[in-house]
Amino acid sequence: MSMPLSRTTGLAAARAVAPGLALAGAVAVAAVALAPLIAPVAPIPAMVVALLIGIALNRVAARPAFQPGLVLSVKTILRWAVALLGLRIGLGDIAALGLWSAVLVVVAMAATVVTGFLCAGAFGLARGFGALAGAGTAVCGASATLATATVVPAYPGREADIAFVVVAVNALSTVAMVVYPPLATALGFDPQATGILLGGTIHDVAQVVGAGYAVSEPVGNTAVIVKLFRVFLLLPVIVAIGWWMVKATPGGAKAPVPVFALAFLALCVVNTVAPGVPAIAPLYGVAKDLLVGLTTAMLLLAIAALGLGTSLAAMKMLGWRHLVTVCVTTVVILAVVTAGLLLLG
Repeated sequence: MSMPLSRTTGLAAARAVAPGLALAGAVAVAAVALAPLIAPVAPIPAMVVALLIGIALNRVAARPAFQPGLVLSVKTILRWAVALLGLRIGLGDIAALGLWSAVLVVVAMAATVVTGFLCAGAFGLARGFGALAGAGTAVCGASATLATATVVPAYPGREADIAFVVVAVNALSTVAMVVYPPLATALGFDPQATGILLGGTIHDVAQVVGAGYAVSEPVGNTAVIVKLFRVFLLLPVIVAIGWWMVKATPGGAKAPVPVFALAFLALCVVNTVAPGVPAIAPLYGVAKDLLVGLTTAMLLLAIAALGLGTSLAAMKMLGWRHLVTVCVTTVVILAVVTAGLLLLG
């Protein structure tokens, strides 16, 4: 008896993606194991370690057998990992920020994204790189960079640009984690303003947590809420960038509907409502913990696959203009938030 066609097709598809998924998974596991070992010397997040290991193994990954699994990781798995980030955000916490703080963060993020495009244009770089640098700085570092990559049309050197932004924003976040708290003190900011400064300007969530709670618990709590608000705004940022990229490309296709971003918003709502329903709250708590862990694993897998698809030679070709662009977007978001706090204070 012959096997049904759909089952045969499914098995063939699974066999096609298995090698690439296995390779990306091995890189992700190695990164998780190595990150704590190198932390005393260089506190680099596992996500960045996975990217660097992947880039080092690019020649191995270039074999045709690995490509289907790597493409699945960078596209489909990445999109749904971003959607699951919505489970980390509660709308009530965001509402507690207050109107003017929220407006300040939105204005700073918008200015940063626009700056990314302007710098890319001024330096003769691809629009896509401007989008990646602007969103990675404005929203949440590596996760936002990967999410933005899903709506940026393909162009030569795109993978190298993505990898560069991920590494650059992490490095700048680490510098900010050390430099920004003393800056807030020098400016005479109170705990509320200090938390807004840290949460509104540092790129990655981990560094926001490190900087905020190193100052005090109230500062850390405010910084995390502000940072989560920036993550919440990932949806409109992605939609706006996707729309602009299509509009700015002559003869371009219609902007894709970011289904994963809509799922992100829906999960934000679920995470707001479900904990308050006694009948489902305990079960939801268990499910949320599992899904948050799954999200981290999916992001690691996706960024490992991205590294595996990135040529080190292509990375070496990126020059000072790329670095200056990311630095300028970093300075812009810091300047706007700082100026706003000084005016509101």
